[in-house]
Amino acid sequence: MNNGRFAIALHILTLLDKANGELLSSEYLAGSININPVLVRKELINLRNYGFVQSKEGKNGGSSLAMSSNDITLGEVYKSVRQASFLGHQKNTPNPKCPVGKDINEHLNSLYNDTELILIEQLSKQSLADFSKKFD
Repeated sequence: MNNGRFAIALHILTLLDKANGELLSSEYLAGSININPVLVRKELINLRNYGFVQSKEGKNGGSSLAMSSNDITLGEVYKSVRQASFLGHQKNTPNPKCPVGKDINEHLNSLYNDTELILIEQLSKQSLADFSKKFD
């Protein structure tokens, strides 16, 4: 689910920002989010693939931000976890002989894409640093 992954990713990134470069373990992050550390590690891999996070393995390992929180927008975070349209997809194939059914999926897809672009535009106006300041 997009919004569930977004919340987890944003929680992780905010904790890493607050750590000021200190390495945080997946167990610590999972404890804050109250989820299984395996889910945190999966999201950390994704965030590392997008260049937001760097990790060090081993006994004294952990993760930290790979770039300044000022350089990470919430829109970029959303795009990094996006899996499907925010509003979903039509699951059935409407009747092609119906005046509405024959074109409904095309128009819904256009509506969904336009709406998601507005969401990303709004999220892109705020950096991780801006969001993180709410927890001072």
